[in-house]
Amino acid sequence: MTPGSSGYFTPAAPRILAHRGLHVEAPENTMLAFAKAVALGVDYVETDVHATRDGVAVISHDPDLRRIAGRDERLRDLDWSDVSGIRLADDQRLPSLIEALDAFPDTRFNIDVKVDEAVEPTIQAIRRAGATDRVLVTSFSHARRRRVVAGLPGVATSASSRGVIGVVVAGLVPAGAARRWLLGRAVAGCGAIQVPERRGPVRIVTERRIRDLASVGVETHVWTVDRPADMRRLVAMGVQGLVTDRADLAVVETPRGSSPPL
Repeated sequence: MTPGSSGYFTPAAPRILAHRGLHVEAPENTMLAFAKAVALGVDYVETDVHATRDGVAVISHDPDLRRIAGRDERLRDLDWSDVSGIRLADDQRLPSLIEALDAFPDTRFNIDVKVDEAVEPTIQAIRRAGATDRVLVTSFSHARRRRVVAGLPGVATSASSRGVIGVVVAGLVPAGAARRWLLGRAVAGCGAIQVPERRGPVRIVTERRIRDLASVGVETHVWTVDRPADMRRLVAMGVQGLVTDRADLAVVETPRGSSPPL
């Protein structure tokens, strides 16, 4: 799949992906955090999905409730009726994926499927919402990502950890047909890679790599970018997507349509 084949990629770059919503003044991954991001004019929300014991796809980064609710319980050990009754700050709660997709029908969702148990519930929620053309599904696990993609024909997806490693390895090969072939194989079926700018001593995001990926129809999205100077620098390099906790700053620093042509 290339970016042009999915409705997910139709707005002009750069893409501002509100990381867990805009949670500067709202609990992360809640309807309020998503609403605050959408109110800024942001087209994209980045979020995470786990599953409850009774098979409901629930939006949460963590597998348990310790950090966000002060409760020593795992989502996989609770039914949706239990989870939906737990109150967070600002009278918020963790929404189900179907609730969020239905509540924001014009918003594109970038969904990280965190656990194997969430694969089928995620597929069913996206199908029920009729949202296949406005979501991107991904996972650090290559096998898990492939299972979700197989259940949602035509859905946008970004490379898993294995694909990103393949991209880095391809960059060690001199420019030419061999590098292009290796790169295409590493990101086969993907419309994007979503990566940190660097991992330890390894710089993942470079102008050459951005151009190489664009040549095989794949966008580069970088996480998590919160400093205005970094936002401007990365967009000037050709990065098409910024995953950020500060969508309020990103909409000012990197307006839609400001990405340079590659």
